[in-house]
Amino acid sequence: MDDRSIWNALPVPGLLIDALDRIIGVNAAGEGFMNASEKALLGAPIWDRLAVDAPIEDSFARARAAGTPLFVNDVDVGTGDRAPLQCNLSISQMPGQTGQMIVMIAPRELAGRMTQSQSVKSAAKSAIGMAEMLAHEIKNPLAGITGAAQLLSMNLSGEDLDLTDLIVDETRRILALLAQVEQFGNLSPPQLRPINLHDVLDRARRSALLGFGAHMKIIEDYDPSLPLALGDADQLLQVVLNLLKNAAEAAGTTAGTIRLRSYFEHSFRLRRADGAGQALPLQIEVIDDGPGLPDTIRADIFDPFVSGRENGTGLGLALVSKIISDHGGWISVDSVPGQTRFKISLPQAPRMTNKGDS
Repeated sequence: MDDRSIWNALPVPGLLIDALDRIIGVNAAGEGFMNASEKALLGAPIWDRLAVDAPIEDSFARARAAGTPLFVNDVDVGTGDRAPLQCNLSISQMPGQTGQMIVMIAPRELAGRMTQSQSVKSAAKSAIGMAEMLAHEIKNPLAGITGAAQLLSMNLSGEDLDLTDLIVDETRRILALLAQVEQFGNLSPPQLRPINLHDVLDRARRSALLGFGAHMKIIEDYDPSLPLALGDADQLLQVVLNLLKNAAEAAGTTAGTIRLRSYFEHSFRLRRADGAGQALPLQIEVIDDGPGLPDTIRADIFDPFVSGRENGTGLGLALVSKIISDHGGWISVDSVPGQTRFKISLPQAPRMTNKGDS
């Protein structure tokens, strides 16, 4: 593999800068981030095409003069024609090339999504194996314990009856958890076809308002021109319902607000480990005004058995993540007190052409 192939296979955006701060090279991920081809970017001053919300130019010059790397974390980076993303920047000198610098841009949202997308398959395999083991080794003994406790309760009263009732309640809760684990492991592959995402969102909204989300206000903020998605409507309905339920439960008994938003982002692409890219232009956001995710679990929220609620199973968001991964999409979360935003990116359905089209 030559140097150019390695450069283009890098999963994060990279730019090569000459001694006069002009762009002299861009890898494939960099073209996607900058929303422009390498040919269009060559020769352009980097600070004219890359907007960094930090006083970085002096530090950049000092790093070049000293030949030392420069790291800038958690800074907003934009390109002029897209909203800024919070990124980590790493800048270093090009070996053997005086004055030339390499700028690597790691969008935090992108990095989190790539890690989630890659790890969810491993998590899913673990959950499937766990489901098989639990089903065979635990469900039958639990049923026996439940039956024995119910028999004992027939001749008990007072505190002793409360203890047997506790045994029954807890064993039933564990059995329900096992059923959810089995559901996670036995999920069928999605049946992909062209679907209207707004139909999915509307079905989920109506269902939520009639049940668990009756105390919530759900606002529709749809892009009416959104094209059809390539997906499984039933599985995506399950995704949206889980996210709505998560938001409603986070609000507790408070009458909170959930916003369902859809929009088209033509420059959004997934670059996989093999270097291939896939467009994911269809965006869905579920935004609530609840307390936000606890800091201790925010980075692992899509892993099985991670939950911020007391007695939560931690499987709802893991199932959501698995479904989106099986669709070839991405999901991420951005959460602060007062606003939690789950964002889903999905592929567009292929456009149908008439036989007579040339």
